[in-house]
Amino acid sequence: MAIGNNNEIEKKLWAAADQLRANSQLSSQEYSVPVLGLIFLRYADHKFTDAEKEITKKQPTGSRRKIGKADYQAKGVMYLPEEARYSHLLNLPEGKNIGKAVNDAMKAIEAENDELKGVLPQTYTRFENDTLVALLKQFSNIPMDMEGDVFGKIYEYFLGKFAASEGKKGGEFFTPTSIVKLIVDVIEPFHGRIYDPACGSGGMFVQSARIVEEHGQRPTDRLTFRGLEKNATTIRLAKM
Repeated sequence: MAIGNNNEIEKKLWAAADQLRANSQLSSQEYSVPVLGLIFLRYADHKFTDAEKEITKKQPTGSRRKIGKADYQAKGVMYLPEEARYSHLLNLPEGKNIGKAVNDAMKAIEAENDELKGVLPQTYTRFENDTLVALLKQFSNIPMDMEGDVFGKIYEYFLGKFAASEGKKGGEFFTPTSIVKLIVDVIEPFHGRIYDPACGSGGMFVQSARIVEEHGQRPTDRLTFRGLEKNATTIRLAKM
């Protein structure tokens, strides 16, 4: 799939994913969190791959020290076991139960990362194999070399689309990213604690982290986030 700038990527990926949902037996609510989980996994794999290259490059020539989980954590990167790598899932042989494989990948990530226990979606066996394969292929087309937080923008775009179709029916409303970004640009939360009493999917936290990154710092070193949210599904999205 040939895709160009960020807006085109978001729209084309959404159109493809939405068409797959329309052809499935799943409701928007059943479909949304697992799809966002795949985008999350694609992003995590991208960060893991970058960290792996950097760690390997800094290894002394001839060193026999095995690169491990602690090396990735020192880089602020989530550790991914082999069975949770995106390339592993993408290249599973035809006939393999893809839903079970993705569920197992999510379980493996939770086992290695305590902060994600009970957070990641594990309902992929509800999907037809063909649908999951198509989604994995679609998200593998996200360019790795584009400037800016491409994954974050795609994630927020999908989140907004799903919220538009689901949230309003239950009296819930998704604050547009542009408004959240404006608020953060005004208050410039460069360090300290940030509390959001209605944090939703964590948009305020994401944008605050962006401010710190633009100053060449790691958000985890400068900011502490605290938020409240009543919707259990939305809490999981915020943690992702």
